[in-house]
Amino acid sequence: MSLDSSQPHCRSSPQSSNAANGSLSISNTFLPTAQLRPQAPDLILLSTDLIFFYVHSQVLESASGNSFNNLLPAHSPEGADNCSILSIPEASSVLNIILHTLYGLDCAHHLPSFPTLAKAVDSMQIYGITAELTIKPSTPLFALLLSHAPHVPMDLYTLAGHHNIEDLAVAVSAHLLSFSLSRLTDAAAQRMGAIYLKRQVASQRELFFLHLGRVEALKRVLLSPPGAHQPTPGCSIDQQRALAREWALASARLATDLRPDISTQALELALLPLAAPLPCTLCQNALKARVQNLTEQWAAVKRTI
Repeated sequence: MSLDSSQPHCRSSPQSSNAANGSLSISNTFLPTAQLRPQAPDLILLSTDLIFFYVHSQVLESASGNSFNNLLPAHSPEGADNCSILSIPEASSVLNIILHTLYGLDCAHHLPSFPTLAKAVDSMQIYGITAELTIKPSTPLFALLLSHAPHVPMDLYTLAGHHNIEDLAVAVSAHLLSFSLSRLTDAAAQRMGAIYLKRQVASQRELFFLHLGRVEALKRVLLSPPGAHQPTPGCSIDQQRALAREWALASARLATDLRPDISTQALELALLPLAAPLPCTLCQNALKARVQNLTEQWAAVKRTI
């Protein structure tokens, strides 16, 4: 039976019966001999793709507020040979994540995709598992979800908001600073809920004013040309005024396409070449000093909200 990388790795069960297109298999993690608890498993969960998971009913009962969607038997027989078998309407890839979470195990080595993780988190609600209380910063699932933040930040933020996983929403929000609200769908806005939508809008507004403030700050520090010096036989007032005009022109070119994240190196590349045609050493030094002062001021401008 072939399994994709997001499914638990399984081995064929020696007690399996033949299914339509293959044999039943047992999860490599949730084996009858896995010793995940001092007691032997007393329950078998069977996924829709015919994977056996040997588990402890007490683990499921203690984590669930509805007896695992009212599927748990009132009394479970002792011993793996007498386990009750429950058919769970979930694929093994989803059930595997849920069970790893309940047992405090890390399932990262199974390489589940983000849609599979999201499906597992959504399915927890069906089985009476409160994601808000279960997915904490200290848990493996929290870290695994957060690892997807650079690639699907809004999807992850929406998932966290929907289930009120506060710490996860805060952690992923750092990856949303460049996300345009115009790309936010109505479905995502509704799913994340009013509180988390309001936070995202507030963050975007704060980011907008941060960007605007940085651009305006750079325009201000660009205004002043290099300092003048006393006229010399080789450099008159008119020549120094010509340098000031060249500085103003270069600053205007920068201002037409000014970005709040422009680097100090980009500023130097735009302004330092103005020194090349200058015959006056004093003017050259004044321009270089002005560029250095400019980059220092720009580096000091607030960068984060």
